[in-house]
Amino acid sequence: MDLVALATEAYVYGYPLVRDLSVVEGFMHTGFGPLPPTPFNHFAHADRPAAPDVPFTPVGDDTVRSVAPLDLSGGPVVLRLPAVAEAAGAEGADGGGNAYWVFQFVDAWTNNFAYIGRRAAVARAGDWLVVPPGWAGSVPGGVLGVIDAPTSVVSVIGRTTCDDGDDLERGRVLREQLEQPAVTYVEPGMHRTGLPAPDPDVPEALRFFEQLRVWMADFPPSAPDQAYQDRFQPLGLLEEGPSPYTRADPALRRALTEGLALGRAWVEEAGRADAARGGWVMEPHLFDYNLDHYGVGTIDSPEWRIADREASYRTRAVAARGRLWGVHGYEAVYAHALGDARGERLNGAHSYQLCLGGRPPVEAGWSLAVYDMAGQRVGGILTGRGSVYGQDGSLTIRIGRERPDGPDADPVVNRLSAPDGDFRLVLRLCAPGAGILDGTYAIPAVERSR
Repeated sequence: MDLVALATEAYVYGYPLVRDLSVVEGFMHTGFGPLPPTPFNHFAHADRPAAPDVPFTPVGDDTVRSVAPLDLSGGPVVLRLPAVAEAAGAEGADGGGNAYWVFQFVDAWTNNFAYIGRRAAVARAGDWLVVPPGWAGSVPGGVLGVIDAPTSVVSVIGRTTCDDGDDLERGRVLREQLEQPAVTYVEPGMHRTGLPAPDPDVPEALRFFEQLRVWMADFPPSAPDQAYQDRFQPLGLLEEGPSPYTRADPALRRALTEGLALGRAWVEEAGRADAARGGWVMEPHLFDYNLDHYGVGTIDSPEWRIADREASYRTRAVAARGRLWGVHGYEAVYAHALGDARGERLNGAHSYQLCLGGRPPVEAGWSLAVYDMAGQRVGGILTGRGSVYGQDGSLTIRIGRERPDGPDADPVVNRLSAPDGDFRLVLRLCAPGAGILDGTYAIPAVERSR
């Protein structure tokens, strides 16, 4: 048996679990960006978008307002959500106008297993019961529904934006409403104050596998995934009790070290592969790796499911590295561009413009932002509600380090700052229309103007 190859597989398979729980743990102790440190079963609220120097796009984008790490080890909790849709307004067939809002539920393996929001559900305030795996208790009266969590630790991410230049007050009220969710306990129980701790005596080189061993035991995946992970028995990942890595056999230690390096390199390279093609890359099916848990607001359809389970593990790892806590394509799509119309890398030494024929085909908001190659946002965010359209409905966006001046400079124009070196553009499309999901809508190429 090739232990190096097996360790490489184990890294790719287990990376999302370790990545997710490491972020949850860090979030509880140090917070993230505008979100303060927050214990289990409490919400942290942001009163502003993340600063430009905060990496990790899904939590640092312009939609995130609230995050709660939930612990269900002591029993269910009641999640009380505000009257978001009422604040969003009653225009349009869905009662949401141009406002976008969602509470997204993510398990410890990064599976999106439930959504409550503009697209998915409820138009009034109320309580939702979030229950741990295998729970068989009585549902309290008055709850709107039950959310079955696949793992005993989950993350709830609340997002909101309002793409409506004529009604910014409605957007303000919507954000205030989203800052009022609450979590209460249903049963008295011993809830965690932290995550299960890896053995501190394990060498740093093997820490990833120790984290994976401890957290796999405490947060088991679905039955089909458990059957797959049985293959990792020779690596010591299924051993209970004292860590096998404190005094690992030299051959095993070497295999794990090499496998970790190979697995990490594969995940990083796979994450860069599509973007390196140049032009705009849209991945509406990047989060289709959840094959087993379909709760409130999800779409249980082959269209939104990766057919090959082992391929789903690889996709899940790529998503966890670059877009942790991203949503299914039917909620929102993020398009990325690294190159211009000539096929050359976007770079702050030049100026560019993006000419859209009109508003992108979305039912809610959209935004465009510039990120450097380290994943940090550069400057502000251009949103639909903050854009200036031409008389023909077109939209021209200029990107560069310097603001043009002189008699030919536009007095009012849509601009984004660029960094000195290479950068990428990220276009967020909320509640995307059919053209985005079926690939018929093409984002125009970025043209170099100087």
